[in-house]
Amino acid sequence: MREAEADAGGGADGGDGQGGHSCPGGADTAAAPASGAPPPHASGPGRDAASAARGPGMRPHIFTLSVPFPTPLEAEIAHGSLAPDAEPHQRVVGKELTVSGRILAIRWKAEDCRLLRISVINFLDQLSLVVRTMQRFGPPVSR
Repeated sequence: MREAEADAGGGADGGDGQGGHSCPGGADTAAAPASGAPPPHASGPGRDAASAARGPGMRPHIFTLSVPFPTPLEAEIAHGSLAPDAEPHQRVVGKELTVSGRILAIRWKAEDCRLLRISVINFLDQLSLVVRTMQRFGPPVSR
């Protein structure tokens, strides 16, 4: 199981395929046009407050993580332990867990990079607990 911790791979993508997308100005700061006027508030069908706040040219932040486990059964056990935890900010941070063979894959999509970071950190804490618990109890017994 130590392999799962050491071999975990992940990537961040701001939606443009460039990776490592930063959070310009922070979430509390709204970018103002060069004229110094406050940013326009877009409203209407299909525009929610989050999409209006980020502007027409900004894309959501995407982060993916692949965690290998020694066996497919252990990947399923980890998935079953981690999947029930609902995202506290479901409206602005989406999280999807899938298992393919012995790989647990997690994909986040968020409007706010700080909330994304918090979600990933909390998930890694929970993943660490699950991995340590599985190590402590030994390999699972097939039924």
